[in-house]
Amino acid sequence: SGLLTRLQTSASTIRTLPSSNSFSQNIPSCLWKLGRLNHVAIAVPDLEKARSLYKDVLGAQVSESVALPEHGVYTVFVELGNTKLELLHPLGEKSPIASFLQKNKTGGMHHICIEVDDIKAAMTELKGKNIRILSEEPKIGAHGKPVIFLHPKDCHGVLVELEQA
Repeated sequence: SGLLTRLQTSASTIRTLPSSNSFSQNIPSCLWKLGRLNHVAIAVPDLEKARSLYKDVLGAQVSESVALPEHGVYTVFVELGNTKLELLHPLGEKSPIASFLQKNKTGGMHHICIEVDDIKAAMTELKGKNIRILSEEPKIGAHGKPVIFLHPKDCHGVLVELEQA
């Protein structure tokens, strides 16, 4: 009977939760819209070994390595159906990935990338909300679209990339 009482109590609690409509009314309207997760970026000390893991061991569709000198990285994209992984490896000594790998010798998650429908409007509004953006203007990212990065200290320890959809 104890289990039945707990289930009945849980059921009545669920019925008293606010509906999703009232929850969405508390979300402020923006001039821009957050979209889907585009990719999760992983810094790797050995790009070919990491590429081989996803392609040869896990059987994923994996791109060739592409150099992005303006970002100081080599990138490889791993297709996952609903999103991608971006494998990052340093290109040059001043690469932000080189300094990341000095602190994290085996690599690890570097950033997440979320699509937005209006990157300029997002920048304006986020600056107004005291979210630091790591560049004055968007740069062209690995997909050929404008991107910006938000300071991890303003995003609960996560480096967030926003990409124009």
